[in-house]
Amino acid sequence: MDKTYSSAASAVADIPDGASIAVGGFGLVGVPIVLIRALLAQGTTALHVVSNNCGVDGWGLGELLREGRISRVIASYIGENKDFARRYLGGELEVELTPQGTLAERMRAGGSGIPAFFTASGVGTMVADGGLPWRYGPDGQVTVSSPAKETRLISSLGSAKEYVLEEAIVTDYAFVRAAKGDRHGNLVFEKSARNFNPVAGMAGRITIAEVDELVEPGQIDPDEVHLAGIYVNRIVQLGAADAADLPIEKTTTRPRAAAATLNGQR
Repeated sequence: MDKTYSSAASAVADIPDGASIAVGGFGLVGVPIVLIRALLAQGTTALHVVSNNCGVDGWGLGELLREGRISRVIASYIGENKDFARRYLGGELEVELTPQGTLAERMRAGGSGIPAFFTASGVGTMVADGGLPWRYGPDGQVTVSSPAKETRLISSLGSAKEYVLEEAIVTDYAFVRAAKGDRHGNLVFEKSARNFNPVAGMAGRITIAEVDELVEPGQIDPDEVHLAGIYVNRIVQLGAADAADLPIEKTTTRPRAAAATLNGQR
């Protein structure tokens, strides 16, 4: 089955207001920016986003955030996105913060048909006990808090330890960015761009991938596939300019030492 679409706009055309979307990426690495911008141009709003973070000010998911298109976020951290922090603290946005590893496993579990799992992360904190602020009111008061979660003593390796129950995440759609994909949807991610992309792709009922390179079925060695085509429903091949749109979040430089030769040594 050929899953390719002619454009990002056509691939996201059926996403309605209020849809939930799992989005791959970590910081600015492996972000499906073309699909995000296509959704922005379409005007879709009231989105529920699941992603490690929400981009940065004015780039990535930050572009949707800037236009007020996102109403709820499940993420592991706010980072340095000042707009994200302002909207959350100002009561414009509901935010469910969850430990990073737990977030990844919740998406993986959703794609694997596992409804919930126990983990030690968060035991003894508000993650398990409840009370994390999900939404603030205009006056700064907490209006929505996280509920308490089930905990259980589980014996393992001869000792009992407390664990908290975390529920899987399944979203209406998922956006991922891959270096290579074939027409059947098998994907290969480039180095650290692999990050949250595979598990985000697993979590979506309809997963849309933008790829730098599109190849024919059989041209990707099965051992090299990072996300199997069974999880991917639509593929968009990026143009050269879009594929090269890879900003750096923080650029750190230092003065280059002057080249000098002294006694045969540099």
